[in-house]
Amino acid sequence: MNVPIENDALRADIRRLGDLLGETLVRQEGPELLDLVEKVRRLTREDGEAAAELLRGTELETAAKLVRAFSTYFHLANVTEQVHRGRELRARRAAEGGQLARTVDRLKDADPEHLRQTVRNLNVRPVFTAHPTEAARRSVLNKLRRIAALLETPVVASDRRRLDRRLAENIDLVWQTDELRVVRPEPTDEARNAVYYLDELHAEAVGDVLEDLTAELERIGITLPDDTRPLTFGTWIGGDRDGNPNVTPEVTWDVLILQHEHGINDALDMIDELRGFLSNSIRYTGATEELPASLQGERELLDHQPVLKQTFAIRDAYLDPISYLQVALLKRQRDAAAAGQDPDPLLSRALLLTVNGVAAGLRNTG
Repeated sequence: MNVPIENDALRADIRRLGDLLGETLVRQEGPELLDLVEKVRRLTREDGEAAAELLRGTELETAAKLVRAFSTYFHLANVTEQVHRGRELRARRAAEGGQLARTVDRLKDADPEHLRQTVRNLNVRPVFTAHPTEAARRSVLNKLRRIAALLETPVVASDRRRLDRRLAENIDLVWQTDELRVVRPEPTDEARNAVYYLDELHAEAVGDVLEDLTAELERIGITLPDDTRPLTFGTWIGGDRDGNPNVTPEVTWDVLILQHEHGINDALDMIDELRGFLSNSIRYTGATEELPASLQGERELLDHQPVLKQTFAIRDAYLDPISYLQVALLKRQRDAAAAGQDPDPLLSRALLLTVNGVAAGLRNTG
């Protein structure tokens, strides 16, 4: 979707980062490099032949720094444009409603039963394709993400100096970080790069999208079933069989293990977060009959750990399933790693059922 961006504000932020980058070049390499950058910029606009002649006479080491200076500038400009595009998208959603809301509005007169069946089978699946040479270094991506977060911070006059200092520090770090890999990237490097984006999506966007989808469907009387998976992700990485000699069965196995480990770690992080929220006391909230009954088999996990078992007090009945689930996941993760095996394929299903059970218990007891 093409989103108009307020050009003046965008240009001001790009100029702001460009000035800070110029200061970085002076600090790190000396004023000569900045002077050369500015000269090349001016000549490319005014006299292309003179610019070409200047570049032909530039020493290799200086030329490499010149290329890095321009590539860093374009990285910063791209990040700035993404930040402003995000602002414009949020403003449009506030004024016109989001894409999901507008789509649901068009479906409100559809046959309810047909719509329920369609929603039950809904599965949007973005796929990460395999392009190892495009796998950016995570160290660079993290710094650019911090710069984006700083640009998102509202600028108050009294804070401008502090924010500019933080931006300058991160631009210095970008300059000091090798953008290129020392060795040729392998499929596992690309897989780690994809996992970086999957982790970011899992932490923020995916939950928001699913929550919005659920709310919008409920607005027209449609309930999204708990066991549906409307949004999943796929990847070719480490599994493409298009003649790439570097993708072997062993590589595919390594990539699968890497992805499963990250999935389990993300689930464990989510469980830890839930444990912090679900401190409900059974004395105040009560509990459904199903909840205590569901714990009987799980308590056997701790038969040989009496101290830990004692800490799972019955007054925190809603916390118990999460605690036991975490113990089970940790045990399976360690057992699978020790045996060199893939984790239990039912882990994600078990997690979904347990979390949904706790959510249902909370709803039923108010």
